Amino acid sequence: MMMISGLRYNAYSEYLRQRYGEKVYKLPVSLPVTCPNRDGQCGHDGCVFCGEIGAGYENLPAWLTVSDQLSANKAHIAPKYKAKKFIPYFQNFSNTYLPVEQLKRHVIEACQEDIVAIALATRPDCISDRYLAMLAEVREKYGIDISIELGLQTVNYHTLAKINRGHTLAEFIDAAQRIKCWPIEVCAHLILNLPWDDMTDAIESAKIVSALRVDQVKLHALYIVKNTVMADWYQNGAITLISKEEYVTRVVAFLEHLHPDIVIQRLIGRAPAANTLFTNWQTGWWKIRDAIEEQLLTQDTWQGKKCLYLNGPAVRNMELGTI
Repeated sequence: MMMISGLRYNAYSEYLRQRYGEKVYKLPVSLPVTCPNRDGQCGHDGCVFCGEIGAGYENLPAWLTVSDQLSANKAHIAPKYKAKKFIPYFQNFSNTYLPVEQLKRHVIEACQEDIVAIALATRPDCISDRYLAMLAEVREKYGIDISIELGLQTVNYHTLAKINRGHTLAEFIDAAQRIKCWPIEVCAHLILNLPWDDMTDAIESAKIVSALRVDQVKLHALYIVKNTVMADWYQNGAITLISKEEYVTRVVAFLEHLHPDIVIQRLIGRAPAANTLFTNWQTGWWKIRDAIEEQLLTQDTWQGKKCLYLNGPAVRNMELGTI
């Protein structure tokens, strides 16, 4: 089954084109914020895979204003990618961990003429109704879409404890349900090859985010950042990683069980080699993406093909009159 994009999954680039009428590009933005898993609120050392700078390898310094960061990134990206509309992506650490009025000022500063939406990355335990009400107010006043990107990583709560996330699956469920009560989109971040997870966890991750009706999903394979707890485990042989081929197989199974309306922001991430001991099996991220698309084609499968577990699967045949 082909999607509008011609792919066998609901691709983010096509979603943006359909929603906003032309190519849209994300611009990374850094804010002066930390994480409750670092400052003692729920932990001191952070997640075992997280480096000192968080996830923003391409970000400009947080001491620059939001306007200055957007101007610099537009000057670089607009001519290169022929984009005229943009989404500021408040990427690093837990952005809703800022005081609500301070975060509001930063978000309003990003509401510029060529901005169609704003995305904020954060943790499930940093979502509350007060923040959501503020974001909904900004959305209404400035006519700009708002999305929140929640780092879940896995639905296996035993693995969440092993990677020192500082929250459980329950906080993600609560955050996703709260966000869905507002005119705000939610994106779930998942790592499908954490050392303690298997195919069952990958499929269950698809089922959980589908049942919660998240709007988007962002996948990436685990990379080992230098000078982290996980780097020590990796170098000492305490953990092993699955093969590239197994990762491709897990992503395909994940897509098969994922609701077809959920948008796929990405199938594989990337990180600079200088900062990591292991990234994407030392091959190009696009090669892994291509392998996933090829396996979908070869197996004649697609996103949502096996999404048959919602809305009473045990009585579906009875309702259809087949039993």
